[in-house]
Amino acid sequence: MTTPRRLRLVMSALVTAGAVLLGAGAAAAPPATAVPAGQGSCDPIDPKACLLPFPNDFFTVPDRTSRTGKRVRFAASAMPANATGTPIDPTEWNRQDGFSPGSPILVRVPGLDVAATGIAPVTDIGRSLAPDAPIVLLDARTGKRTPYWAELDARAADQPDRQVLIVRPAVALTEGTRYVVGLRGMRDADGALIPAPKAFTSYVTGAGLDRRDPRVPQVKRILADLTRAGVKRHSLYLAWDFTVASRQSLTGRTLAIRDSAFAALGRAAPSFTVTQVTDYPPEQEPLIARQVTGTVEVPSYLTGDGLPGSRLHYGPLDGGGTAPTPDALPTPSGATVAADFVCNIPRSASAARPAHLSLYGHGLLGRPTEINAANVRTMSHTYDFTFCATSWIGMAAGDLSYVAGAFTDLRAFPAVVDRLQQSYLNFLFLGRTMIHPGGFAAHPAFRDATGRPLINVAGGLHYDGNSQGGINGGALTAIAQDWTRSVLGVPAMNYSTLLQRSVAFTPFQATLDRWYRDKADQQLILALLQMLWDRSEANGYARHMTDRPLPGTPAHQVLMHVAFGDQQVSPAAAEVQARTIGARLHTPALADGWSPDVRPYWGIAPIRSYPYTGSAMVVWNSGAAYAPPPTNLAPTGPEYGEDSHEFPRAQAAAQRQKAVFLLTGKVIDVCDRKPCA
Repeated sequence: MTTPRRLRLVMSALVTAGAVLLGAGAAAAPPATAVPAGQGSCDPIDPKACLLPFPNDFFTVPDRTSRTGKRVRFAASAMPANATGTPIDPTEWNRQDGFSPGSPILVRVPGLDVAATGIAPVTDIGRSLAPDAPIVLLDARTGKRTPYWAELDARAADQPDRQVLIVRPAVALTEGTRYVVGLRGMRDADGALIPAPKAFTSYVTGAGLDRRDPRVPQVKRILADLTRAGVKRHSLYLAWDFTVASRQSLTGRTLAIRDSAFAALGRAAPSFTVTQVTDYPPEQEPLIARQVTGTVEVPSYLTGDGLPGSRLHYGPLDGGGTAPTPDALPTPSGATVAADFVCNIPRSASAARPAHLSLYGHGLLGRPTEINAANVRTMSHTYDFTFCATSWIGMAAGDLSYVAGAFTDLRAFPAVVDRLQQSYLNFLFLGRTMIHPGGFAAHPAFRDATGRPLINVAGGLHYDGNSQGGINGGALTAIAQDWTRSVLGVPAMNYSTLLQRSVAFTPFQATLDRWYRDKADQQLILALLQMLWDRSEANGYARHMTDRPLPGTPAHQVLMHVAFGDQQVSPAAAEVQARTIGARLHTPALADGWSPDVRPYWGIAPIRSYPYTGSAMVVWNSGAAYAPPPTNLAPTGPEYGEDSHEFPRAQAAAQRQKAVFLLTGKVIDVCDRKPCA
């Protein structure tokens, strides 16, 4: 995902971004006290903190034009503000017809002790479904309980009055579905019951309420749902409901971009330019014979020059407004994006044995030249793959300064998500160029000295990505029409879960601590960002990554390679993805005693026999890494051992498993029915 050198670059960029913000008229330094979110438009069931509990249908309005019948409506005064007093602009959020399918569920329970209360931790997810579980997460349509884990914000020790309880769904929630959250039997460190907020108690009992209060019928409906599920209303500490965004709200923009661009392309190959061809002498480079770099011409769906800070293009706005209508879809701007590409043709490729074709996805804020890494070059030569990569614009090396600056003023964040959606089209166009007979195969750079192709167009296309390439690769797979099998290396989904558990987020956390000091606001920020990130990362697409494919899209198979003790991409979030996509687990996944979980890999069914045809998760254990903290903290101390993040991709057995899967769709056992270590 990242390296020590890249962390230093991020830190430098954050310092520069902060200086730019200050130079633009901000205060000389953040104030000494926290700046909590504004107090307007708050939910009366818990007036202690605005926008809490979250997510929450109180912050929606009826909208007959939306798929859910609702529209998110945040007031600017309620949004978190940075150290200069500038709140996040809610405009882009208010286009949503619901909340994230992986949203952290946030609530304040002053004095709560999670152990005394018996709340299910990440190490015992099964406990969340116990009949007497103190937290109930209920699908209001089916009446079924949803598994989760919960934790107090471990980063708020210095602000206990702003410490929130974070409930994390253990599987992606169903799109367009209303959920009810009920908290009961909340206890403090002495085991004493914590009394319910007076405002909520008034709604439960009806004492002293104005019957015209719109919250009254909402609470009645919530209480009725919980009663049917066996939860007694008078046992409740707090209860509320929220609606998950529809599939269209989550994926519709990217699908519109894909379908519009490929309809215009028709049966032609995308236009491309080769800018450099490097033939390596065998003594200099024994694995790669030739590297080809250049650009693919891709229709731009971004405003202006498409560089960092640009937004999705929506064409003429209704009534000459400054923002698109809620359900507006992106349109081509009329310009093009020159998507960079790098391709490595292995020394094993020949006209008699042309190379298989695979896209490659790079890591956090990285570059497509990551295909030059030893593990990628080795797999390329050993299994005769030509890997081609392009930049995840929005979160590539060229975006570093912009992303760093966005964490000082989150009004800038929507542009990150918008450019990421353009990056998906860039990948798809690169892929089409790779497999089209009139694409790369027709160019001398991809032919031998006699003019015969060195790449196997007829063999189809595949995808392999690591870290950010594994995270974004899940969403890319869900919309891919030109391939059906993907390997996601050290992957996961849901940045709101991942970020604070990652050592790679350390410099960004330092920026949040400086510019958004209130700890409750920080958790709200991560939940708010996830609502937009869903448009461009696996969390918003996971229910369609394998089966239940999106319109005009084939079903896919996915092989997940997870690193036990990964310090950059949380394995807990990878498990959520595996449950959601129906991946089966190689067992035994770990040697006895390695996992602190009551039931390791709860809810993920094992592979019964090999070879297995389907989606799978294989856990790789370096032997030098240890289980991460069971909270929202990064494993930064020596007690967590060496970072195993790059371990799976470097293993010969893992590369063999990946190659067989990509070429045949079969998952083979390369660990002899033992843990992969």
